[in-house]
Amino acid sequence: MCGIAGIVRCDEHAVDNILQMNKAMHHRGPDAGDYYLDKEHGVIFGHRRLSIVDLSENGAQPMKSHSERFVICYNGEIYNYQKLQAKMAAEGVLSTLRGTSDTEVILEAFEHYGVKEALSYMKGMFALALYDRKEKKIYLTRDRVGEKPLYFGMVNGSFVFASDLACIKALKGFDAPIYKEVLGLYFQYGYIPAPYSIYEGIYKLEPGKILTLDVATLQYDIEAYWDMKEVALRGQKNLFTGSEEEASDELERLLKGAIKEQMIADVPLGAFLSGGIDSSLIVSLMQSQSERPVKTFTIGFEVAGYNEAEFAGEIAKHLGTEHTELYVGKKEAMEVLQHMPIAYTEPFADSSQIPTMLVSKLTRQHVTVSLSGDAGDELFCGYNAYGVARSEMEKLKNRFGKIPKAIRKLSGTVAGQLAGPNSDTLYKMANFFTIKSEEKEHARKGLEDSKTLYLAKHEPKSGYQFGKHHILTCMNSAYQTGYLEGVENNLMLMDLLQYHPDDILVKVDRAGMFYSLETRIPLLDKDVVEYAWTLPLAYKYAEGVTKRAMRNVLYRYVPKEMMERPKKGFSVPMAEWLKQGEMHVWAEDILHDGKQYLSEYLNVKLIEQMWRDFNDKGIFTEKLWNVLMLEQWMLANRK
Repeated sequence: MCGIAGIVRCDEHAVDNILQMNKAMHHRGPDAGDYYLDKEHGVIFGHRRLSIVDLSENGAQPMKSHSERFVICYNGEIYNYQKLQAKMAAEGVLSTLRGTSDTEVILEAFEHYGVKEALSYMKGMFALALYDRKEKKIYLTRDRVGEKPLYFGMVNGSFVFASDLACIKALKGFDAPIYKEVLGLYFQYGYIPAPYSIYEGIYKLEPGKILTLDVATLQYDIEAYWDMKEVALRGQKNLFTGSEEEASDELERLLKGAIKEQMIADVPLGAFLSGGIDSSLIVSLMQSQSERPVKTFTIGFEVAGYNEAEFAGEIAKHLGTEHTELYVGKKEAMEVLQHMPIAYTEPFADSSQIPTMLVSKLTRQHVTVSLSGDAGDELFCGYNAYGVARSEMEKLKNRFGKIPKAIRKLSGTVAGQLAGPNSDTLYKMANFFTIKSEEKEHARKGLEDSKTLYLAKHEPKSGYQFGKHHILTCMNSAYQTGYLEGVENNLMLMDLLQYHPDDILVKVDRAGMFYSLETRIPLLDKDVVEYAWTLPLAYKYAEGVTKRAMRNVLYRYVPKEMMERPKKGFSVPMAEWLKQGEMHVWAEDILHDGKQYLSEYLNVKLIEQMWRDFNDKGIFTEKLWNVLMLEQWMLANRK
């Protein structure tokens, strides 16, 4: 696990700039750092290293291919690199390797197969830059689902890229303004969806894409080498025909294989264990393939309704893992809160970022790599919202279906036009009367709070329209209704295209890397993802039971009665913590300074009203946390 950076058409400050970029992402790679410079053609690559496989200098980056045609700087892990190495050796195209790192193997694969074909063979998480010194082209690419980040854009006439937005901000003369128009999306979702970033002109490369840059002209194009939508559609057209038991057998086989590959490391390795279905399954399959107790980690809260540590402890005892748990409260939460702007580098407001950072900090004290159970909900229909979406839409249609369509449409339009920041009823009417499908309702998630559209002062002149407001188009709002058969399948796909890469994976990657902890997610293995899309919906969700195939596998290792309990999620008692004490003072300070410095961007009067409503009436919404995270980030990054 590492951090990468680069500048194309660099100037006389190239080395100083790349060293500053490397410094800004030191936490992503504390073990070593270096750069590669092609002064003649104005190309410089930077790299920070967290040594995981081949700890020697033979694994150092940036790295040249044996022919010296290609130079790579790379962040991530290719889990099947040994199989790829064997394939090339059998084909007689692999020279003697200097070391045992995956970097050297994939570098030779790019040279012999070409970029797109080589990527088709690779299974893993990665963001990388490849410089073809012969063709004078640079290739930027990310893994299929988006575990590893990669930002790019133009700064002072140079093309730049980096794993960390703070690296780009560290460049001399960086002056990109806050992208005001994206704030509407941020307040809707609590994160900034790709391809946007918080800065104008700086973008996120989307998962499964290759950006090809001409070094001479700085012109580039972007194409897909893997597409989640195509994979989902192909899978659903070629459904698994065996029984549910057979489907579970195949899932177990694939997951065991993925986990075995992801347990390869030359440093201590463990796993997060929350006590839920996903993490319990991953740990069960790890322990079944380990000769010694797997190191597992969890955190708990002394607040009823938020603590799963006791369940995690029971499962750890049953499986025989070496378990570590830590109970935390407001004091520990306040400590990580101070680091949020540095850890996340752009506004991010999923409040489960707090326990994720806390468990990452705990885990890093014992191991360097940790496996995680993320992605089970999105791949195997685990969210309750998926199961109830169809019935909720039916209720909506039964309630308003008798009203003529023209009247419904007119009523919804008028309600949206008349609604203001305190018009929840009108906004609900606008939603009810203009909603056409479960997919469109899912895309509007976050807009049911009337204040959402008024928190930012600026909005785009065009884009997705709701009422009298415009919001930038994103993956959700552009999603084609009925792309797949079945409402649940469409909602899962929508989340895998936007929510999962831009929220869940951002949360896990940034939290882990802030503490120099590599996180690995076996459920996002290419073969597991592609297989999951071939399963009939009934093997995922039926009779009110979620993640059926996963449960079937898990119950082979953990008694069913140990897992039969309501889903809690990885959340914190945010409203309770904000009521009083140090966190309340922190919020007061943030809002006070925000009023003074951020009125150009935000509706400070509305924000003050929301804070009064919380203090006086106990009204807490996620939007208040969105505000606090945005203002904290803006204050920390103001010029």
